[in-house]
Amino acid sequence: MVERIVRNRTNRGWLWGLLLLSCCALSRADTVVLKEGQTITGQIVLEKQNQLYVDIGVTVVTIPKDKILEYHYGEAKVPAADANNVKAEAAGPVGPQPSADGSSHLYKTARLKRTTIEKCVEAVSEAVVKITSPGGTGSGFFISEEGYLITNYHVIEKETQIEVTMFQKTATGFERKVFKKVRIEAINPFIDLALLKVEDFGDMKITFVYLGDVDRITAGEQVFAIGNPLGLERTITNGVISTKNRAFEGLTYIQTNADINPGNSGGPLFNLAGEVIGVTNMGYIFLGGLGFAIPVNYVKEFIDNREAFAYDKDNPNSGYKYLQPDRRRNKATPPLSKKGKDL
Repeated sequence: MVERIVRNRTNRGWLWGLLLLSCCALSRADTVVLKEGQTITGQIVLEKQNQLYVDIGVTVVTIPKDKILEYHYGEAKVPAADANNVKAEAAGPVGPQPSADGSSHLYKTARLKRTTIEKCVEAVSEAVVKITSPGGTGSGFFISEEGYLITNYHVIEKETQIEVTMFQKTATGFERKVFKKVRIEAINPFIDLALLKVEDFGDMKITFVYLGDVDRITAGEQVFAIGNPLGLERTITNGVISTKNRAFEGLTYIQTNADINPGNSGGPLFNLAGEVIGVTNMGYIFLGGLGFAIPVNYVKEFIDNREAFAYDKDNPNSGYKYLQPDRRRNKATPPLSKKGKDL
């Protein structure tokens, strides 16, 4: 419809056409074409595996992808068949982004429209999981529909028996699904990150989250965390960014007054667009309002260079710490055997 108006005005005068084209460039309109022929114009605020969420001005409508013929980010067209291989960027769609070694990213990025915490939680809560090992529990979140997820290294440190609990929405609430076939893909103890992969999903559909951009966050911005503090599943806490670059031991962290407690470790810190901007990993139990998260740019670098941090159970550099044997307590010369050798 916007294109038709511009063409009509252009026929009447180049000046009006130029002005209208400028307005269209400033306020990009996305378009969804249904298989039955109808066209919906608005802004695509969230893309999930089986649905699109489109803001049409007065409300946000949910459109099943099996009803879509094609949809447009701005001027570019995206066939519905390729919907799962597209990133939602403000300037238009972008396919799987290549990394330095030529392989595709395991994660997806987006510039989603800011909304309320309630709407964000509705969209992203299924992607947040509980991670359990013999040493304790923590949190994590899916970054792809193939089952890859991010958590803190200290959540799985020295552990190999790992379980992932997903909370799937049903008509009556949430259903807990436990997966025990979990592979450690990569670890980096220095920035406290681990990449895992759940391998026993079968045909189940996975909800994943988009990774944001730390350069686009500001102090004072509202954020929220989802995790399992002290084993309390699916807990949501909110606050603001206290500062985006608090330094600890040579690294920078996002400081927030959103409560971060044991069990939140490895969970996502979201902005109000539902984009992950950090991974929660530190908090002070007796000092409320002091929580910290690993910035998402560290997460992207870790995933992009995952081969350098690939986990190997037989490699002592894979995070296992070996204790030195105790020194001899008896410093006297050992007795000699009959053959003149030390016993």
